[in-house]
Amino acid sequence: MAFIENLTRRRAIGLGLTAGFVAIGGVPAFAQAARTFDDDIKSFTGGKEIVEGGITLDLPEIAENGNTVPLKVSVESPMTAEAYVKRVLIVADGNPNPGVGTFKFSPKSGVAEASLRIRLAKTQNVIAVAELSDGSFKSAKKQVKVTIGGCGG
Repeated sequence: MAFIENLTRRRAIGLGLTAGFVAIGGVPAFAQAARTFDDDIKSFTGGKEIVEGGITLDLPEIAENGNTVPLKVSVESPMTAEAYVKRVLIVADGNPNPGVGTFKFSPKSGVAEASLRIRLAKTQNVIAVAELSDGSFKSAKKQVKVTIGGCGG
């Protein structure tokens, strides 16, 4: 009874918000372990074998500002109805959240390439994995050294 006697409007609202958060599944989200770049790649490929090559990653070797690192990825493919790139996954193995992005393509895309600016927390590898229409996977990896002020540190 002491709890009800001390129940203020503020506490009632807080209890209601907490109950709603738990009801929509908020607690399991906190309980999940952080995903790694390996988890993202395995989820993308379904555990299938990945062959290195056939992908070009255009990234600077040294990034003076890790907040805006330009990236261009292109995959060698004829992009016909018989042979084309379906998807490309980009991950950064040193970021707290390694998944950078996923791009979807079709034969109508003409070319399998995309460019964007990514955020890198520190010096790390950027990995691209491409899924081809025949179910095979290709990959490429490039290390980017992130510096502060271009000092090479």
